[in-house]
Amino acid sequence: MTGPVLAVDQGTSGTKALVICPERGVIGSASVPVKPRHGSGGAVEADPAELLGSVVEAGRRALTEAGEPVSAVGLANQGETVLAWDPDTGRPLTEAIVWQDRRSAPICDELASYDEELTHLTGLPLDPYFAAPKMAWIRRELTREGVVTTTDSWLVHQLTGAFVTDAATAGRTQLLDLDRSGWSPRALEVFGLGDERLPDVVDCDSTVGTTAAFGGELPLTGLLVDQQAALLAQNALDPGNAKCTYGTGAFLLAQTGPAPCRGSTGLVSCVAWRLGGRTSYCLDGQVYTAASAVDWLAGLGMISGAAELDPVGATVPDSGGVTFVPALAGLAAPWWRGDLRGSVTGLGLGTTAGHLVRALCEGIAAQVVELTEAAATDLGSPLTSLRVDGGLTRSALLMQTQADLLQRPVEVSALPDVTALGVGAVARLGLDPRLPLRQAVPDWKPSAVYEPRIGADEAAERRVRFRTAVQTLLDQA
Repeated sequence: MTGPVLAVDQGTSGTKALVICPERGVIGSASVPVKPRHGSGGAVEADPAELLGSVVEAGRRALTEAGEPVSAVGLANQGETVLAWDPDTGRPLTEAIVWQDRRSAPICDELASYDEELTHLTGLPLDPYFAAPKMAWIRRELTREGVVTTTDSWLVHQLTGAFVTDAATAGRTQLLDLDRSGWSPRALEVFGLGDERLPDVVDCDSTVGTTAAFGGELPLTGLLVDQQAALLAQNALDPGNAKCTYGTGAFLLAQTGPAPCRGSTGLVSCVAWRLGGRTSYCLDGQVYTAASAVDWLAGLGMISGAAELDPVGATVPDSGGVTFVPALAGLAAPWWRGDLRGSVTGLGLGTTAGHLVRALCEGIAAQVVELTEAAATDLGSPLTSLRVDGGLTRSALLMQTQADLLQRPVEVSALPDVTALGVGAVARLGLDPRLPLRQAVPDWKPSAVYEPRIGADEAAERRVRFRTAVQTLLDQA
């Protein structure tokens, strides 16, 4: 039995650290906010020093709270966020270009003729969301110096001196050969990155080095991209298991097993994790704006924040005919139209903040239903239920709306911070390769189960209204 481990989840809006004991669960925790900056032209950037500082501070505070030593460290990362940096000194050469950044859209337009080839090769459609277009944009617009990688490689280098990325994070770049789980020379050529020095692609449960950042020397034994870490912590280990995380965006992942599932619905096929040399794959669908859409509504003064979704939404019985497509940063899967922007229709003199809140919840939930249907089509069978996590699952209104439109139970994880829990499990596997995977992940149980309260006909009618609004946006583009 391994001892406690430190699990650090470096996310878009903050870093969470947990000290996890195999017998007692979480015995220490801390969180440190980070603040991405939004600019013109779709720019979303973060200060690399702030990201690193948040990792170190959160980790040290969690260890202080736990008051006992740990055996190893695991690190989860944002996935598609990239930067250029000097591999000799570790000094950042650019800001971190966040996954939401859209400035590489012109590069995607130029490479449109390669979309089908890249999708088959890497599992990912051509879109600024992924890392490779951003990496090419950095090389074109910012600097030719140093290396350009996802943020995990820079953070790991800062902590240990190693130059690596895990297979699941590499799978988010659009530069990984999906079948071989190694860098694709052809994809690198298409993006003009053929001469780049890239990090070694390692198993998620690899010991990549040691770090003294949190006190004494500790081995770094777990690396995993954020959404796949959540999938692992949700015990989605068998084909057809699915989870959705409601954070800055909403991210649905469905386990497909030891072979990639290249579907036809617009979902992404990617590496779930590579443990002990064995790769598992998943389907992935994204809603770009979930909590960020709530923040947008709060910025207009309609609500003070996510905590007011339920009380404000409860002031009215329904959306009052208002339909909200919250495509504030474009539409991701299954449409892949990052150029589109959101719409609110059906407004009247009687429209209140409550109607807008309910319409926003319906808009988020309806997009997630589109993802579940696409996953069911690609898998060949419907999802039996949906396991969910993330900050917005605290909204009973959103979760009930999700169950209503999905017409299936929605099971809210009783475990908070599932991304950190997932990478903590991977860190334990890195410490003890003999540990069975199902023993490494935490026991799963729901804190709440939301059953549909409306009939199938009403759910279908509400979803048709949403799809009609989306089609209107597509027709106008």
